[in-house]
Amino acid sequence: MKKITSLAPGRTCLFGDHQDYLGLPVIACAIDRNIKLIAKQNQTETFVLNMIDINEIRIIDIHEAFEKLESRDYFASSLRVLRRYGCKPTSGYTITITGDIPINSGTSSSSALLMAWIRFLIEAFGIDHEVTPEFLSKLGYESEVLEHGEPGGMMDHFSIGVGNIVYINTKKPFSFDVIGTELKGLITGVSGVPKETIGLLGELKGNALMAIDLVKQNYPQFDLNTSEIEDLDKYRNCLPDRLIPFFEAAVKNYHYTKEALKEFEKPVLDLKKIGFLMNGHHEVLRDLLKITVPRIDAMINAALKAGAYGAKIVGSGGGGSIVVIADPKNEDAVIKAILDAGAQEAYAVNVDPGVRIIDNIEN
Repeated sequence: MKKITSLAPGRTCLFGDHQDYLGLPVIACAIDRNIKLIAKQNQTETFVLNMIDINEIRIIDIHEAFEKLESRDYFASSLRVLRRYGCKPTSGYTITITGDIPINSGTSSSSALLMAWIRFLIEAFGIDHEVTPEFLSKLGYESEVLEHGEPGGMMDHFSIGVGNIVYINTKKPFSFDVIGTELKGLITGVSGVPKETIGLLGELKGNALMAIDLVKQNYPQFDLNTSEIEDLDKYRNCLPDRLIPFFEAAVKNYHYTKEALKEFEKPVLDLKKIGFLMNGHHEVLRDLLKITVPRIDAMINAALKAGAYGAKIVGSGGGGSIVVIADPKNEDAVIKAILDAGAQEAYAVNVDPGVRIIDNIEN
């Protein structure tokens, strides 16, 4: 009998939150908190999924076609997508799922689970395609976003599928580059306030696109991908007051991501400079998009006061987690300060190499 163990990391967004749905680039990295899926072949024609951390068991018939999808049922949507690529389950498995990625905190626990599941299915049953990090990432995006018609982007799937520190160019034609494999002094702080993803994303995306559209009507040559902060004054005057912050945020966030990319391309990373840019990016998310909550603000202020170089909220907002860059020698003091400010958890993280099979044993 086969035993397969699949592992997928969480991810954190370093630069580019609320950018991927505008076709703007993102810098993200996989972090060494993960979802582990241990699958043992069984004598039935079912997948028995034991989700230990949430105390749930789910049983799926391996032949189930899932003509109709339930909202956010990624186990089902990925089976549907994988069948199209010739990955067809032929035997049952009893699967134990555990993880140490905080749930609903903006570090992509749901995408990590999906990617570990997809990687297991391909390992167990094969697929009509070369299995590359890029291909795995695309399968994740198809299964989570396209199949369900959700407003998310590709950042989560490519961070987890490709691993490392990755620069993701989200505009068509989509591309990505691994720009680093290590980032010292990286800390995650989890607020314990559940984030509010779908509604918030939809609203912010709608307002940003509306603002960009209005600017284009007045300035047909305007292109967000070549926009500069200096141009903001020129374009503001054609926007109603309520849309100005969304437009300004798009241009400024993009600026910080471009500047950060220049830093990551240098042979030696200047953590202070990266931290400085991170702080600028966070101010946009806090003051213009207003996606922070009091506990996140308190955690960030405490981290900076304790000597961190930079800190920002991660992901869609309304709660969730923060990412912090600190001097590695000062990590403990910064972690303590974040916890004292009310964080549920705070810990140092390392950059992770991405989704992978760590065991495939025939008994």
